[in-house]
This record gives sequence, C-alpha cells and structure tokens, in this order.
Amino acid sequence: MNPAAVEIGSFFTQPPPAVWRALSEPDLIELWLMSSIGFAAATGTHFIFILPTQPTGEIACEVLAARPAQQLTHTWFDLRGEPPARWVVDWAIQPEGRGTRLLLTQTGFDISDRRQKMARNAMERGWKTALLRLREALDEL
Repeated sequence: MNPAAVEIGSFFTQPPPAVWRALSEPDLIELWLMSSIGFAAATGTHFIFILPTQPTGEIACEVLAARPAQQLTHTWFDLRGEPPARWVVDWAIQPEGRGTRLLLTQTGFDISDRRQKMARNAMERGWKTALLRLREALDEL
C-alpha cells in the first residue's frame, strides 16, 4: 500500500454491471455520494460534484477513463484549498465469485505537507462512509 494514497477495497454481492451503474448514473451517484452537474461516464467529460456543506462547495472533475463494468477514473479538484488540491480517484471493478470486488484509489497527496496529510486522512474516512452508503444503495436496486 502507498501511504500517500487512499486505497480501500470492498466486496459487493451485486455483479459488476450493477456496481458500474451505481458509479456511473448521476441519479444513483446522488443516493450514496453527492449530486453532480454535467456528469457522464465518458472520457473527457468535465463535471462538478456539489458538496452538501454550508456554504455549498464544488469539486471540479474530469473523467480520465471510463470502461463499463471495469473502471472509472476522474480528477478531483477541490477549489476550497489553499492552494487548491488536485487528486485522481480510480474505481477498479473486478468480478469475484458471484459478486464484485471494488477497489477505490485516490492519489496525488503530498504527505510531507501537513495539510495534505490531514486531507488524505479525512478523505479516507469520508470514502469509508461513502462506501457504506454505496452498499446500502446497491442493496436497494
């Protein structure tokens, strides 16, 4: 494991196409992560995640790779930071038995910088919570 990255693996009982839907359809993403503007699971798509904070924040993103039921990779550019932080989030989908192994990897943290190290740790906690909500959303599909 890379200490400068967030790496979280999860197993889901649903098949890869169902997990892909939850990662790639805006209405489903909103159920477990947050709402977006302009999202499409297509390489080169620029979109914004709307942070449910007060005041509302935005995460600017670009889809770098989209392979249905296999992989979704996008940038994560948080404009609130000083300086703004740019990371890459990768969702790798693998069939495993009758279900799916999902590996989330977020890279781009400079852990020699105290703020970046704190951000990395906060993102890891946030992703763990989001993956629990993803599990709940998948169970309801």
